[in-house]
Amino acid sequence: MKTLEEILKFCEDVSFDLNFTHAKKWKDEKEGRVIVGYMPIYFPREIIHAAGGMAVGIFGGGDRKQIIKGDAYYQSYICHIPRSIMELVLDKHTAHFDGYIFPSICDVIRNLSGIFKQQNIGKFVKYMDFPQNFLPQIGGVFYQQEMEHVLKYIKEINGVEVTTERLNHSIELYNKNRKMIDFIYKIRQDFPWRLSIVDVYHIVRAGTVITVEEHNDILEQVCEHIKKDIGTPQDKVKVIISGAFCEQPSVGLIKAVEEAGCYVVDDDYMLGSRMILGDIDSKTNNPLEAISNSYIKQSQFSSSIYDVHDPKEFRLAKIVKDRGADGVIFASASFCDPSLLDAPIFQNAFNKLGIRYIAFQFSENINQYKVIKEQVGAFSDSIKLWEDEPVVAIS
Repeated sequence: MKTLEEILKFCEDVSFDLNFTHAKKWKDEKEGRVIVGYMPIYFPREIIHAAGGMAVGIFGGGDRKQIIKGDAYYQSYICHIPRSIMELVLDKHTAHFDGYIFPSICDVIRNLSGIFKQQNIGKFVKYMDFPQNFLPQIGGVFYQQEMEHVLKYIKEINGVEVTTERLNHSIELYNKNRKMIDFIYKIRQDFPWRLSIVDVYHIVRAGTVITVEEHNDILEQVCEHIKKDIGTPQDKVKVIISGAFCEQPSVGLIKAVEEAGCYVVDDDYMLGSRMILGDIDSKTNNPLEAISNSYIKQSQFSSSIYDVHDPKEFRLAKIVKDRGADGVIFASASFCDPSLLDAPIFQNAFNKLGIRYIAFQFSENINQYKVIKEQVGAFSDSIKLWEDEPVVAIS
């Protein structure tokens, strides 16, 4: 077993390898393998794995790539990530990718899929709608048809016929993957000093650019390491991060929150890796139906998911309670319509529920954290000093 330091270094390196060389090496090792890039937030990676491919997450260049060409495709008053993704693609960082999936996050991502088609990028481009009707016989069937479209594209490339057995095997691997990630978060809930939030972020993000088999091996080793009494407890409050589910903050910003006096015990960074709560049925004769039902019945809340019958503000409040958190930090990407439109809903509910919160905005390439760090530090201090006083929210 590798040391924890060796594992963390590997995860950091592959997470921010903008050339995706690990995936390219995997593809070149065997004929018929395909790489399918997917944009945030969630995509059922099980179906790509079952078809002999690897689903690779594309989350932009962050603060590690200067945007020049990408600015020509989008106006300044939208979020940063589509311009960043265009820069990666136009500079041939994803030249070895076969296809691209654009989940239905927002209009910006929908338009990005159109630009990919216009520029003839990849062997296929699929804008993938997710159901808004959560009846299995309506929205569920629609979602199965969307997955079948993806499998058809891949079969045209490598000729692989996806069987029930292959799909069930892939579901089992990703069930194991989610279970171990959940274990890591449960350890952080009680012992957040054993792994920093940056460490957790690197570990989870690494799983979007390597095979699930390799990631499961890494997660198993991490879980063994953090069972031990490592690290030193510090005087910090526990918080939940919400709103950063699509465009990712820079690592420096993620680190700044904990340096300002907070332990992040739950978050929606890399939400797609944790979207499904619990296991998907892997012993069924209709695996696509099982994946579809898991999205309808077991999905985590998100601003991009229709949830009129299960309000997200109360689901987030439950996470606050279950994690024993002292407050919530709403961190939204600048111009992120789904997140920013939901912010007043959350804040109104939390004012009534007596949950402390602050809010700030970021962009993926931000590298100045002083103001945000001061704001988070003041929030942390206010909780420590006036823990038993009535809540005064800061926004």
